Amino acid sequence: MEYILETNNLEKRYKKFKVISNLNMHIPKGAIYGLIGKNGAGKTTLIRVLCGLQKPTGGNYSIYGISNESKEIIKTRKRIGAIIEVPSLCYDMSAIDNLKEYAKIIGNPSLDNLGEILNLVGLEGTGKKHVKNFSLGMKQRLGIAITLVGNPDFLILDEPINGLDPEGIIEIRELILRLNKENGITFLISSHYLDELSKIATCYGFIDQSRIVKEISKKELEESLRKRITINVSNIKECVKYLEENKVKYEVISNEVIDIYQKINISDMIIALSKRDCIVNEYQEKGESLENYYLNLIGGAENV
Repeated sequence: MEYILETNNLEKRYKKFKVISNLNMHIPKGAIYGLIGKNGAGKTTLIRVLCGLQKPTGGNYSIYGISNESKEIIKTRKRIGAIIEVPSLCYDMSAIDNLKEYAKIIGNPSLDNLGEILNLVGLEGTGKKHVKNFSLGMKQRLGIAITLVGNPDFLILDEPINGLDPEGIIEIRELILRLNKENGITFLISSHYLDELSKIATCYGFIDQSRIVKEISKKELEESLRKRITINVSNIKECVKYLEENKVKYEVISNEVIDIYQKINISDMIIALSKRDCIVNEYQEKGESLENYYLNLIGGAENV
């Protein structure tokens, strides 16, 4: 697998306090990587280190195979666009003028595609309207537009939907998905909105106590979170026979309990099992959310 970004035992320490420690991360090309962790876990510090705003005090990382210790890393970082915490915008200027100013800052002489960028984020009709009169969602989209100046293929977004209303959240979600699918842009997204993140992420990194405690793909996570029907039966052997005969996916949990991992007509099954001298004493539909998975991973809600 080709990775856009890899870290190796990365560390950032302020005197004796370690903000990130022995952190190992792997972001595949073309992924939307969801970075999940509580406040103070080290997410923003990690992002600042990866963007070159702070130097690591230990370990190393590579972007497109170029080590942070190489002189070439400066050139490689030009392939990255980032919003850290809040977009840096000039509020008394229009959207297009904000893009022009940023293009000058990064030394991009070409202004030809700025209109296309505004169109891409849905701000093509704002004209001379000052950014201070934009909605919060429009400001977030303009922030993403600024990261696109210079045609990066890796975007790092720190809490991109923070404070947005439902409409704004949908707009940002659709924009991220479109940039990923149509433009092939890889994303690293840090967010507290786990339910929303689960709608777009293709893989996840869970950070706790300054390190990545688990990385998992969307497919692997969905397998872990898969919905199931838990049944308590009086005759486990007959129940297993029935499930085998009907090619139903299941797992025996105990002498009385079985988890079923596919859609079934529970009423039909209860009737069929009763004819086999097997009574269903109880059944319950279960399923785990991304939030619950995260809480279980780090040891419960008291650690958040």
